[in-house]
Amino acid sequence: PPFPGASNTPQRRGVEPPPGRPPGHPGCPVWGSVRGLWWGVGPCGGPPWGMGLSGAVHEDLGRCGAGWGPRGVCRAPSPRRGPRAARGSAFQNKLVDRCERLQLQSAAIARHVDEVLPAKDQGVLVSPSNAARELVIQRLIFVGNACENEEQRLLERVHTEEERAHQSILTQRVHWTEALQKLAALRTYLVDMITNLDDQDLVSTLQLIFETEVAEGILEPQESLKLNFNQTCVQSPLLHRLWASAVLCCSQEIHIDEKTISPHLSLLEDKKTLTFSPKKAKVDLDCPERFDHWPNALATAAFHSGVCTWKISVEKSCAYKLGVCYSSLPRKGSGNEARLGFNAASWVFSRYDKEFRFLHAGHPQAVELIKSPAEIGVLVDFAGGEVLFYDPDSGTILFSHRETFQEPLYPVFAVAHQSISLTVLPTVGDLQLPPGH
Repeated sequence: PPFPGASNTPQRRGVEPPPGRPPGHPGCPVWGSVRGLWWGVGPCGGPPWGMGLSGAVHEDLGRCGAGWGPRGVCRAPSPRRGPRAARGSAFQNKLVDRCERLQLQSAAIARHVDEVLPAKDQGVLVSPSNAARELVIQRLIFVGNACENEEQRLLERVHTEEERAHQSILTQRVHWTEALQKLAALRTYLVDMITNLDDQDLVSTLQLIFETEVAEGILEPQESLKLNFNQTCVQSPLLHRLWASAVLCCSQEIHIDEKTISPHLSLLEDKKTLTFSPKKAKVDLDCPERFDHWPNALATAAFHSGVCTWKISVEKSCAYKLGVCYSSLPRKGSGNEARLGFNAASWVFSRYDKEFRFLHAGHPQAVELIKSPAEIGVLVDFAGGEVLFYDPDSGTILFSHRETFQEPLYPVFAVAHQSISLTVLPTVGDLQLPPGH
């Protein structure tokens, strides 16, 4: 027999269960296997019962004469069934449940691998990926067409403005050439009068000559804006935003000069985060580069050409200033000469609570914003004479100011609430800024 108490004459030929596997049918001691199906013969000698690995009873194998209960367990009485056997039967039932769950899980995984994933793969290759490529291509084509149209429009405006200025200069040249001829004729006439007329005749004649000069426009030349090329003809919101967005994608390292940091500020270990403290730190206030009152700090290097840009995370602070300044900006004292935006040596974007402003030379200009930016990009075109403040998240130009810069510019920072941090810009392809240092 396969194990003690088993029948020596099973109705169907079987094999012994796997080693260590307890009989799952206490009343049916004989086990057999047909294509992975375990079955046994009841003690009554009746037809065999069968159970698959999933725990389901197969009716085509029949059941023992005593009948079977839940989970295919034979109801025939077992003389050796006691508390321990009952516990074993419960444990066996749990194992059967576990086997069933494993089989269902295996079937689901197999179906996912054999059916779902190939379908998904085919779908990705055929539809969504192609649609994504098409979307990228269509949008880039649209942007390219918009840029070409804007280029054509702006170049036409430049040509028109160039022609207008040139024509104004030619008109002025003709006018003043004629004026010179008239003045030469008048001068000759005056010399003749001085030679040939008496004093009374001279007085009346000179009055007539002066009136003639005024009537004919023979006056002193005056500076006229019409003779200059108007740079505003190339202003384009579309070009401005695209240019700012492209430049801010370039990587450029800005380092904070620790020697300039105010005692109200501290630089964290990352060397990029400035944190404000109302209490002054114990630092060397005699250092000539250090701001001793206002919570300011400068970058280590200045730039005097090209384009320079950097981004600052400001989401934690409600009081800060960002911008550029000359190295001649005073560092000592509480006066406006060392206060960012209140002198002619600094240009900054400022926030105080919910108020945003651009500050230069003590003349604030309000900046109306719907929401507070989490990051601000600062872009300086030294040759073009422009400092620009940009919100990278929304692609919005917060403020733009034009200035002819006379000295090298330092990135400058101030914070009076919590902290601000320099953001490392990612490098995009081979796009590089013109040399700025």
